[in-house]
Amino acid sequence: MATALFISRTDLVKNTIVSGNLDTDKFIQFIKIAQEIHIRNYLGSKLYDKISIDILGTGGASLTGAYLTLVNDYVQDMLIHYAMVDYLPFAAYQVSNGGVFKHTSENAISVDKNEVDYLVAKEREFAEYYTRRMIEYVTYNISSFPEYNTNTNEDVHPDKDSLFNGWVL
Repeated sequence: MATALFISRTDLVKNTIVSGNLDTDKFIQFIKIAQEIHIRNYLGSKLYDKISIDILGTGGASLTGAYLTLVNDYVQDMLIHYAMVDYLPFAAYQVSNGGVFKHTSENAISVDKNEVDYLVAKEREFAEYYTRRMIEYVTYNISSFPEYNTNTNEDVHPDKDSLFNGWVL
């Protein structure tokens, strides 16, 4: 099944520090990764699949009512910032026939790892804020989203905690 992306390139560029002249091929996979990992985690498999099918079905035209509100007002903001969380650590690198390369610019300096980690942490804060709002919206309007609580067996059950507390070893 094709993957229906819940945001467009324009959504990411308009709502983040990503430059409008950045090649889409450099970050589009991170939108897909963020959507499949983070968004599915908070929506659960059934609700995620319903939204995907609706978007693929008629170019988004069948995404209506509470589902349209959910995607436009909550999920897209989450996805924009989770995509940045996943993209930023890789932004400076490229893999090609000659190996792995780190890009440098003639009129700019590369940031160090601590600065990238800071940007990732800020994007994660934004994503967690929008995630909390989405969870509250779905919980308050649970009757509008019957798929939210119908996950079984190997389905991803919705995570109702929006905070990333780091790794515990």
